[in-house]
Amino acid sequence: MIAQYYRRFDEHKGTQFVFSDLGTYKPGQWNVYGEIKRKLVDDHRIPPQEIRFIQECKTDKARKEMIAAMNEGKIRVLFGSTDMLGTGVNAQKRAVTIHHLDIPWRPSDLQQRNGRAVRKGNEVAKLYADNRVDVVIYAVEKSLDSYKFNLLHNKQLFITQLKNGTMGTRTIDEGTIDEKSGMNFSEYMAILSGNTDLLEKAKLEKKVVALESERKAFTKDKSNSVWKLHENTRTLDHNNEIIARMTTDWSLFNSRVQVDTEGNKLNPIRLDGVQGSDFKAIGAKLQEINDTANTQGEYNVIGELYGFKLLVKTEASMKEGFDFKQNRFFVEGGYKYSYNNGNMAADPKLASLNFLNALERIPKYIDQYKTSNESLERDIPILQDVVNGTWRKETELKTLKSELSSLERKIQLSLKASEVGQTQENDQGVNGDDTFQHVNPSQEITTNTQSFSITNHSGISV
Repeated sequence: MIAQYYRRFDEHKGTQFVFSDLGTYKPGQWNVYGEIKRKLVDDHRIPPQEIRFIQECKTDKARKEMIAAMNEGKIRVLFGSTDMLGTGVNAQKRAVTIHHLDIPWRPSDLQQRNGRAVRKGNEVAKLYADNRVDVVIYAVEKSLDSYKFNLLHNKQLFITQLKNGTMGTRTIDEGTIDEKSGMNFSEYMAILSGNTDLLEKAKLEKKVVALESERKAFTKDKSNSVWKLHENTRTLDHNNEIIARMTTDWSLFNSRVQVDTEGNKLNPIRLDGVQGSDFKAIGAKLQEINDTANTQGEYNVIGELYGFKLLVKTEASMKEGFDFKQNRFFVEGGYKYSYNNGNMAADPKLASLNFLNALERIPKYIDQYKTSNESLERDIPILQDVVNGTWRKETELKTLKSELSSLERKIQLSLKASEVGQTQENDQGVNGDDTFQHVNPSQEITTNTQSFSITNHSGISV
């Protein structure tokens, strides 16, 4: 496949990374790197100077020169291990393919390898390969490669859950096999096992997990909607009651209010302990109450204005480790109203107008509650639809679970059959003669073990 990609992108001098942590280059010794290079040169006529090994670089200068040659297209195929080629190599300018001759033990190693090409600055892939890089993983069917993919799968599952803060959950989206999303570790495992039923099982399990997650979300949303519908209905009724009381208070105030010849509202406040309506005397008394009163959280009546009670309430709190007491003032009809959040002004005249100002704000309070009700009334029908709704995919989920159970039984039967066949082969092997043959590494090796490659397409953000 290296030769195929070499020819395919020859016009643009496309480059390839070949990763393997086994059989790395050693001068003067037979190794996997050298054998692959020999075949590429002898069988596919690729110039030997265009195939290099990162292990050839003994200094930082030599390493930088090799990376520069890779970006220029003078080196077309670069071999290396994860440690030496997986990090610190910015040779992505012409990269079109990543080859994994072996499977690393850590998901991060696979990501680091792919990151040599799947990154910004890859001009050839962007201009001539639809902004994609092919990632080719070589594996041997029914070998320990399947075991290593299983380890990668479990490690990646743990890492992803840890990063997302979902360690409490037992499910994770593992993707599907298609041109857009590529393949995930569990699906690699299914293919490498040599049993296509396992691949179908992985697909069914994903669908079941997705539907169960959807059903769980629906149930949770419905439960939340039941609570919110109850709260919204209760709040709406409470708001309507307050609006009714405030409307009554506003009518009473307008029927009792007095105005002077210029149309200004008079402030005939009657305050306990104060004779007459002099605003200075009233303001001074209010300041005295503000400084000395302690109602211990109760509302105490201190006077009257237009038939509405005037109240003071002492509120206690902690501030910087000390007890802190504050008096707040209200005027009460069917509802308690305050001005300036109940705080009394220091100016005597402004203090005496505190309660009149509070009553004049009643229309504003009514409008606020009406606005709140409009929002509640819009939400209630939507919440009712959710509460009365049903999840429509229950039948689909049951069907998928039934198909999954049938497939699991089929897989178990096939595994038992394989175990019986293996036992018979072992029995025959005990009675036969075992023959061992040493193969010279320099000779071409042939084997009847089926091997294949898996290609995954990764997009590049540039």
